Amino acid sequence: MFQKKEFDHPFHANSDIFVFVIDHATIERILDAAEISDVVSDFVTLRKRGVNMLGLCPFHNEKTPSFTVSPAKGIYKCFGCGKGGNSVNFIMEHESLTYPEALRWLAKKYNITIVEEEETEEQKQLKDERESLMIVTGFAQKFFTRYLWEENEGRTIGLSYFRERSFRDDILKKFEVGYAPDGKTPFTDAAQKQGYRMEYLEKTGLTIKRDEWLRDRFAGRVIFPIHSLAGRVIAFGGRILKEDKKTAKYLNSPESEIYHKSRVLYGIFQAKRDITRLDKCYLVEGYTDVLSMHQAGIENVVASSGTALTSDQIRMVRRFTHNMTIIYDGDEAGIKASLRGIDLVLEEGMNVKVLLLPDGEDPDSFAKKQGASAFLDYIKTNETDFIRFKTQLLLQEAENDPIAKARLITDVIRSVAVIPEAITRSVYIKDCSKLLDVSEEVLYTEVRKQKRRQDEDFRKREERKKTVQQPKKEVVTVAPPSDMRTEDLEFLRFLLKHCNAAIQLKDQDESYETTVKDFMIGEIEADELVSENALFKKIFQDVAGHIDHDDFDPWKFFVYHSDGEVSKLATDLLSDKYIESKRWAKAGAYTEKEEDILDVLIPRIVNEYKLSKVKIMLNEIEKEITEASAANDFDRVIEEQSVYMNLKRVEKELSRALGRRAIN
Repeated sequence: MFQKKEFDHPFHANSDIFVFVIDHATIERILDAAEISDVVSDFVTLRKRGVNMLGLCPFHNEKTPSFTVSPAKGIYKCFGCGKGGNSVNFIMEHESLTYPEALRWLAKKYNITIVEEEETEEQKQLKDERESLMIVTGFAQKFFTRYLWEENEGRTIGLSYFRERSFRDDILKKFEVGYAPDGKTPFTDAAQKQGYRMEYLEKTGLTIKRDEWLRDRFAGRVIFPIHSLAGRVIAFGGRILKEDKKTAKYLNSPESEIYHKSRVLYGIFQAKRDITRLDKCYLVEGYTDVLSMHQAGIENVVASSGTALTSDQIRMVRRFTHNMTIIYDGDEAGIKASLRGIDLVLEEGMNVKVLLLPDGEDPDSFAKKQGASAFLDYIKTNETDFIRFKTQLLLQEAENDPIAKARLITDVIRSVAVIPEAITRSVYIKDCSKLLDVSEEVLYTEVRKQKRRQDEDFRKREERKKTVQQPKKEVVTVAPPSDMRTEDLEFLRFLLKHCNAAIQLKDQDESYETTVKDFMIGEIEADELVSENALFKKIFQDVAGHIDHDDFDPWKFFVYHSDGEVSKLATDLLSDKYIESKRWAKAGAYTEKEEDILDVLIPRIVNEYKLSKVKIMLNEIEKEITEASAANDFDRVIEEQSVYMNLKRVEKELSRALGRRAIN
C-alpha cells in the first residue's frame, strides 16, 4: 500500500523536528472518503436524530448522549465536554495521534495509497513515547505470530496446543495469536537486532530487566495479543504450556502508557460491529472463551480477562449497546464475589442478564460442543435478569433466618436503587416483592432511602470538587440575564423542574399522555420559536438532545454544567428562588402544588411563551413595513403585511386559549 518517496521537507540528522508532508491531492482524497458518521461509528454507536446522529461521547463520562454528528456538515460536536471537529480531528483525539498519523489511519481504512518514505531507525526514535510503545508492541505481535506458524518450536508446541483445542486456522489468524520462543532472551535479542530500544521493551513489559539481568516476559507461552478499539496491539496475554505449579498459568502485560487493563476488554475490536448490529454483548472470562464463541459463529463477545468489571469497561460496551449478558462458569463463591461489579453495570443504565452454564462447562467447551444455534437457544432459554438471579442466589443462604433475610433485602434493594431508569426500578420491585414475600411499599421505602443516600453522596462529592477547584466567593444574588424575558425564564423553569413528569392532555377531545419535555420541546420546535437568546438556546438544545432518555436528570446535568452561565441560571431556576407565580392563584388554577396541576400549567406556559414570541415578531414586522413604505418598496410592504396578518391570527388564537382578549 505504501510507496517510497523523498519528503517535501527532507529529514536532517541534526534537526530537532521531523516534518512529515502528505501531498495536498492525497489529503483531499482522504477527506472526501472519510465520511464523518462512518469514521465515528467505528467507536461510538450512533442513532438517527433528525438530520443529525446522536451517541455517547467517547471523550468524557456521560450517561445520556450529548455527542452529535452532522453528516451534512462533516463534523462532530459534544455539547457536554465541548470537543468537536472533522474526521481527522476525531481520530487524532480518540487515538492520540498526530495529524499525519491520523491521515495514515484514515487512508488505511479507505484503501487510499499514501506516498511516503520508509521509516528509518532514527526517525522511530523521534516518535513520542506512546507511538514508540505502539511500534514495539506491533513488532512483537508480528514476531510472535510468525514464530507460531513458521518456526519449528512454534508449530510443534504452540500450534499443537491450539490444534488440540480444536481451533481453526482462520480464527487463530483473526485474533493474531502467536507463540513466544522459550529461553532467556530470544525475543529481546531479535528486537534489539532490529533496532528497538531497551527503554521501550521494558516499558511495554515485553522484557524484564534487573540491573544486568534480562529475561523475556512471555518466554515459552502461547500469546494472545490485546487490541485497542481501533485494532492496534497494545498488550499481550500469555498462557504457559508446561506443568509448573510455581508459575502463573496466565501472564499479562504490565500497565503502561498505552495499556490500562481496567479500560480494556479482550476482543472488543473484533466484536464491536456485531455488538452494534445485534444490539447485545456477551461477556465471558477468558481469551479462549472468546475464540471459541467466534468459531461457533457468535461474534458479539468480549472478555474481562479474569479482572473484576470496571466502569470504564462497561462504558466501552455501552457505546455500542445497552444490553449485556454475563456468562458464568465458576462456582457460587466466585459468582458472589463478582456481584458487586454487576451493580456498576446497572448504575450505568445497562440491561444486564446472567447465564449459568451447565456443571463442568465453560464458554470454550460449551461453544465447541453446541455450535452457534444450540448455544444461542440455550442462552435465550436460560439467561436471567440480574436482580432475579441475585435474589434467588442469596435466598439460598437466608433460608428461615429473619436477620439474614433482612440483610438480603437490603443487599438486593441496594442493587435496584442504582438503576437510573424509574420504570425499570418499578418492574424489579414488583418481581422482588414476589420473590422475597415483602410488600412493594416496604421495598419502595427502602429504595427511596437508598436513592437519597446515593444522591447525598453524589452532591457531597461534587461540592468537595467545587470547593477544591474554586476559590471561596461571597454569595450574592445575581439578576437573570437582562435580555431574557420573563416568559423565557418561566418556560425554562418548568422544563427543567418537571422535565420527566407525565401529563394528561387533550387533542380534539381525545386524551393522551405525554411528558413535560416531549410536549414543551415538540411544541416550540414545530413552530420554530426557539428563543435567540444564546443561554436559552443552549439549555433548550441540551434538553432536546436527551428527549428520548427517561433517566435524564436536569439537576445533575445543568447545575454541574461546565458552562458557568448555564450552571448559574439552572441553579437559580431549580432552587426556591423562583417561587410559583401568584397568577395561578388569581386565575383560580392554583390548588396545592404546581406538580399537582401540570396538566393545566404546562400548556399555559407554552402558550404564554409562544404569545411573547409572536408579539416580538409582530413588532419587528411593523418596523419592516414602515421601512419598506419609506423606501416605496410596495412589493415588500404587501409581503410583510401578509405575514403580519397571519401572525395576528395566531396571536388571537393564543390569546383565546389563555382566556385573554387580543387587541386588534
